[in-house]
Amino acid sequence: MNIKVLKNKDIARVIINEPKTYNSLSFKNLNDLIKELKKLDLDKKIKVIILEGAGKGFSAGHNLKEVRGLKKREKYQKLFNLCSKLMLQIVEGKKPVIAKVHGAAYAAGCQLVASCDLAYSTKDALFATPGVNIGLFCSTPMVAVSRKISRKPMMKMLLTGEPIKANYAKEIGLINDYFSKSKLNSEVLKIAKKIASKSNLTIKIGKQTFYKQLEMPLRKAYAFTSKMMTVNMMAMDAKEGISAFLEKRKPIWKNK
Repeated sequence: MNIKVLKNKDIARVIINEPKTYNSLSFKNLNDLIKELKKLDLDKKIKVIILEGAGKGFSAGHNLKEVRGLKKREKYQKLFNLCSKLMLQIVEGKKPVIAKVHGAAYAAGCQLVASCDLAYSTKDALFATPGVNIGLFCSTPMVAVSRKISRKPMMKMLLTGEPIKANYAKEIGLINDYFSKSKLNSEVLKIAKKIASKSNLTIKIGKQTFYKQLEMPLRKAYAFTSKMMTVNMMAMDAKEGISAFLEKRKPIWKNK
């Protein structure tokens, strides 16, 4: 299996396990990732998903040997559409997804990091949209990355193809934070456990609302989020959470 899923109570680790291709996003790996993420989205026990790569690094993006062999326009289109489908699955899925990055996250691999809700890396991790170096502009990766960072840093990454280091990636908002190799796993688990301790239903409503309102004009965003807060308020968990806060006790979530 090129995609490994390890479950521990309410946290699932999804590992791209193809070190020989630097965890490339081939047709097979894209399809398998979509399939596994969809399964986890339906798994009531799982509250948080951690996405990572095996071996030397996170992901080098598309498998260029596979890309070179496609030749036909329809096949290229199919590949890029499939890649976009994976990114949309992460964003539109119900569960928070955390990217845990070591080594390189290049091109569609960088897109994968940007598509996740949170991202943490090792201090020596590198991020790039280097398509310009091989004559193939990183147009689909820039959709995810440009929605996380501002325009000037984005254009520099796209136009030069140069990699950026973890400290700069944090500065421009591509990742949340970076840690030493020995600490990365425990720090990511700490965040995952904190999120998993919240109401599953509340997190699901909040994640979906967050991404939808981002694309709306201000007035429409306020109307939409007011509606969603009302939906949330009618849930048992909101009533329980408010009561627990006022009664100075821990809430008991029903996820209803």
